[in-house]
Amino acid sequence: MSQTNAPLSCPACRIIDRADGVEDGNLFEVRHYGTRHERGLLDAVLQAQDRAADRVTSFAGSLKFVYIHSLWFAAWVAVNIGILGASLEFDRFPFGLLTMIVSLEAIFLSTFVMVSQNRQSSRADIRSQLDFETNVRSEIWSVHIGHALGLDPVHVEEVVRQAIEGSRAQFASGR
Repeated sequence: MSQTNAPLSCPACRIIDRADGVEDGNLFEVRHYGTRHERGLLDAVLQAQDRAADRVTSFAGSLKFVYIHSLWFAAWVAVNIGILGASLEFDRFPFGLLTMIVSLEAIFLSTFVMVSQNRQSSRADIRSQLDFETNVRSEIWSVHIGHALGLDPVHVEEVVRQAIEGSRAQFASGR
Protein backbone atom coordinates (compact mmCIF):
# COMPACT_ATOMS: atom_id res chain seq x y z
CA MET A 1 0.00 0.00 0.00
CA SER A 2 1.06 3.52 -0.66
CA GLN A 3 1.87 5.57 2.43
CA THR A 4 1.69 9.04 0.90
CA ASN A 5 -0.48 10.68 3.59
CA ALA A 6 -0.52 13.76 1.36
CA PRO A 7 -3.84 15.24 0.28
CA LEU A 8 -4.87 13.90 -3.09
CA SER A 9 -5.36 16.46 -5.84
CA CYS A 10 -7.82 14.37 -7.89
CA PRO A 11 -11.38 14.64 -6.52
CA ALA A 12 -12.22 11.14 -7.76
CA CYS A 13 -9.16 9.71 -5.97
CA ARG A 14 -10.30 11.42 -2.78
CA ILE A 15 -13.66 9.63 -3.16
CA ILE A 16 -11.85 6.30 -3.52
CA ASP A 17 -9.66 7.19 -0.52
CA ARG A 18 -12.77 7.85 1.61
CA ALA A 19 -14.16 4.37 0.83
CA ASP A 20 -12.39 2.94 3.89
CA GLY A 21 -13.90 5.64 6.10
CA VAL A 22 -10.73 7.73 6.42
CA GLU A 23 -9.35 10.19 3.91
CA ASP A 24 -5.66 9.65 4.56
CA GLY A 25 -4.07 9.61 1.10
CA ASN A 26 -3.55 5.82 1.12
CA LEU A 27 -4.64 4.07 -2.06
CA PHE A 28 -3.89 0.68 -3.55
CA GLU A 29 -0.96 0.83 -5.91
CA VAL A 30 -2.08 -0.18 -9.38
CA ARG A 31 1.11 -0.96 -11.31
CA HIS A 32 -0.26 -2.01 -14.68
CA TYR A 33 -3.13 -1.06 -16.94
CA GLY A 34 -3.81 -4.26 -18.89
CA THR A 35 -5.28 -7.41 -17.42
CA ARG A 36 -3.08 -10.46 -17.26
CA HIS A 37 -4.26 -13.74 -18.69
CA GLU A 38 -4.60 -16.54 -16.11
CA ARG A 39 -3.47 -19.26 -18.51
CA GLY A 40 -0.27 -17.39 -19.37
CA LEU A 41 0.63 -16.98 -15.72
CA LEU A 42 -0.21 -20.58 -14.98
CA ASP A 43 1.96 -21.86 -17.84
CA ALA A 44 4.86 -19.88 -16.43
CA VAL A 45 4.37 -21.56 -13.04
CA LEU A 46 3.66 -25.13 -14.14
CA GLN A 47 6.55 -27.53 -14.18
CA ALA A 48 6.89 -30.82 -16.05
CA GLN A 49 6.14 -33.01 -13.03
CA ASP A 50 2.99 -31.03 -12.29
CA ARG A 51 1.76 -31.52 -15.84
CA ALA A 52 2.50 -35.25 -15.59
CA ALA A 53 0.56 -35.46 -12.31
CA ASP A 54 -2.37 -33.68 -13.94
CA ARG A 55 -2.31 -36.15 -16.85
CA VAL A 56 -2.12 -39.19 -14.55
CA THR A 57 -4.95 -37.84 -12.41
CA SER A 58 -7.03 -37.07 -15.47
CA PHE A 59 -6.52 -40.60 -16.80
CA ALA A 60 -7.15 -42.22 -13.40
CA GLY A 61 -10.45 -40.36 -13.19
CA SER A 62 -11.72 -41.73 -16.50
CA LEU A 63 -13.84 -44.73 -17.42
CA LYS A 64 -11.01 -45.91 -19.66
CA PHE A 65 -8.95 -46.39 -16.49
CA VAL A 66 -11.78 -48.42 -14.92
CA TYR A 67 -12.18 -50.61 -18.03
CA ILE A 68 -8.44 -51.28 -18.32
CA HIS A 69 -8.23 -52.21 -14.64
CA SER A 70 -11.30 -54.42 -14.86
CA LEU A 71 -9.75 -56.34 -17.75
CA TRP A 72 -6.36 -56.47 -16.02
CA PHE A 73 -7.83 -57.83 -12.76
CA ALA A 74 -10.02 -60.35 -14.61
CA ALA A 75 -6.99 -61.61 -16.58
CA TRP A 76 -4.86 -61.74 -13.40
CA VAL A 77 -7.48 -63.76 -11.53
CA ALA A 78 -8.15 -66.03 -14.53
CA VAL A 79 -4.45 -66.84 -14.91
CA ASN A 80 -3.93 -67.39 -11.19
CA ILE A 81 -6.93 -69.63 -10.53
CA GLY A 82 -5.75 -71.95 -13.30
CA ILE A 83 -8.26 -71.19 -16.07
CA LEU A 84 -5.42 -70.90 -18.61
CA GLY A 85 -3.47 -73.80 -17.14
CA ALA A 86 -1.82 -74.52 -13.81
CA SER A 87 1.65 -73.91 -15.23
CA LEU A 88 0.87 -70.19 -15.74
CA GLU A 89 -0.15 -69.57 -12.10
CA PHE A 90 2.28 -67.23 -10.32
CA ASP A 91 0.12 -65.58 -7.62
CA ARG A 92 -2.13 -68.13 -5.96
CA PHE A 93 -5.25 -67.19 -4.02
CA PRO A 94 -5.54 -64.87 -1.97
CA PHE A 95 -3.43 -63.04 -4.61
CA GLY A 96 -0.83 -61.43 -2.33
CA LEU A 97 1.20 -59.99 -5.21
CA LEU A 98 -1.90 -58.44 -6.77
CA THR A 99 -2.85 -56.96 -3.38
CA MET A 100 0.61 -55.42 -3.00
CA ILE A 101 0.57 -53.99 -6.55
CA VAL A 102 -2.90 -52.51 -6.07
CA SER A 103 -1.86 -51.02 -2.70
CA LEU A 104 1.21 -49.39 -4.24
CA GLU A 105 -0.90 -48.09 -7.11
CA ALA A 106 -3.36 -46.60 -4.63
CA ILE A 107 -0.53 -44.85 -2.77
CA PHE A 108 0.83 -43.33 -5.98
CA LEU A 109 -2.60 -42.39 -7.33
CA SER A 110 -3.55 -40.65 -4.10
CA THR A 111 -0.27 -38.70 -4.26
CA PHE A 112 -0.98 -37.70 -7.87
CA VAL A 113 -4.47 -36.58 -6.87
CA MET A 114 -3.06 -34.43 -4.06
CA VAL A 115 -0.47 -32.89 -6.40
CA SER A 116 -3.23 -32.10 -8.90
CA GLN A 117 -5.39 -30.61 -6.15
CA ASN A 118 -2.48 -28.38 -5.19
CA ARG A 119 -2.24 -27.27 -8.84
CA GLN A 120 -5.98 -26.56 -8.86
CA SER A 121 -5.54 -24.52 -5.68
CA SER A 122 -2.71 -22.54 -7.31
CA ARG A 123 -4.92 -21.89 -10.33
CA ALA A 124 -7.72 -20.68 -8.07
CA ASP A 125 -5.29 -18.40 -6.21
CA ILE A 126 -4.09 -16.88 -9.49
CA ARG A 127 -7.67 -16.37 -10.70
CA SER A 128 -8.61 -14.82 -7.37
CA GLN A 129 -5.68 -12.38 -7.52
CA LEU A 130 -6.52 -11.44 -11.11
CA ASP A 131 -10.19 -10.95 -10.16
CA PHE A 132 -9.13 -8.70 -7.29
CA GLU A 133 -6.85 -6.63 -9.55
CA THR A 134 -9.60 -6.32 -12.15
CA ASN A 135 -12.12 -5.29 -9.50
CA VAL A 136 -9.79 -2.63 -8.10
CA ARG A 137 -9.10 -1.32 -11.60
CA SER A 138 -12.82 -1.28 -12.42
CA GLU A 139 -13.72 0.51 -9.23
CA ILE A 140 -11.08 3.19 -9.75
CA TRP A 141 -12.21 3.77 -13.33
CA SER A 142 -15.87 3.78 -12.27
CA VAL A 143 -15.29 6.37 -9.58
CA HIS A 144 -13.34 8.58 -11.98
CA ILE A 145 -16.03 8.26 -14.66
CA GLY A 146 -18.77 8.88 -12.09
CA HIS A 147 -16.94 11.95 -10.83
CA ALA A 148 -16.51 13.25 -14.40
CA LEU A 149 -20.26 12.77 -14.93
CA GLY A 150 -21.06 14.56 -11.70
CA LEU A 151 -22.66 11.57 -9.96
CA ASP A 152 -23.15 11.58 -6.18
CA PRO A 153 -20.84 8.85 -4.76
CA VAL A 154 -22.77 8.63 -1.48
CA HIS A 155 -26.00 7.90 -3.38
CA VAL A 156 -24.26 5.36 -5.64
CA GLU A 157 -22.74 3.56 -2.63
CA GLU A 158 -26.17 3.42 -0.96
CA VAL A 159 -27.68 1.85 -4.08
CA VAL A 160 -24.77 -0.64 -4.21
CA ARG A 161 -25.24 -1.50 -0.51
CA GLN A 162 -28.96 -2.12 -1.04
CA ALA A 163 -28.31 -4.26 -4.11
CA ILE A 164 -25.73 -6.37 -2.25
CA GLU A 165 -28.05 -6.81 0.75
CA GLY A 166 -30.89 -7.83 -1.58
CA SER A 167 -28.64 -10.31 -3.38
CA ARG A 168 -27.43 -11.81 -0.08
CA ALA A 169 -31.00 -12.10 1.21
CA GLN A 170 -32.04 -13.89 -2.00
CA PHE A 171 -29.09 -16.25 -1.72
CA ALA A 172 -29.80 -16.94 1.96
CA SER A 173 -33.44 -17.77 1.21
CA GLY A 174 -32.30 -20.46 -1.21
CA ARG A 175 -33.80 -19.00 -4.36
